[in-house]
Amino acid sequence: MLGRLARWLRVLGFDTYYDREAEDDALIALCRREGRVLLTRDGRLARRRTVPHAVLLREEDPDAQLREVAGVFGIRRPLAFLSRCPLCNAPLVETPRAALRGEVPPYVWKTQRVFARCPRCRKVFWGGTHVGRIRARLSKLGLLE
Repeated sequence: MLGRLARWLRVLGFDTYYDREAEDDALIALCRREGRVLLTRDGRLARRRTVPHAVLLREEDPDAQLREVAGVFGIRRPLAFLSRCPLCNAPLVETPRAALRGEVPPYVWKTQRVFARCPRCRKVFWGGTHVGRIRARLSKLGLLE
């Protein structure tokens, strides 16, 4: 329901749990245990009295959802831009270039000096051309200064 929104929140540096297979009761228990806010498009779930804090999102488009969440929480800029794995949410760890020889494409090896690795899923990240596109999109949404 909100998978793309979760990825964008992670790009902005927000600790964002997402599991499309999770049952409602498990999500509620997680929110209570970890003090999380539940973002949902499910009105019945948002209105359940056992949910400590829920935000019912009206928008369907991920960009519109991101604007909606930014408005609700007063987000004007990233918490920690590109500091979390957009796939699994783990904080990224800066990794010495030498440790990644043979793990990144040859062109990337030649052109990039700064790398980070996700300690959970092991994916490697670097500041390629996609970072400019990400910044442009977030700027268009009013989320980058």
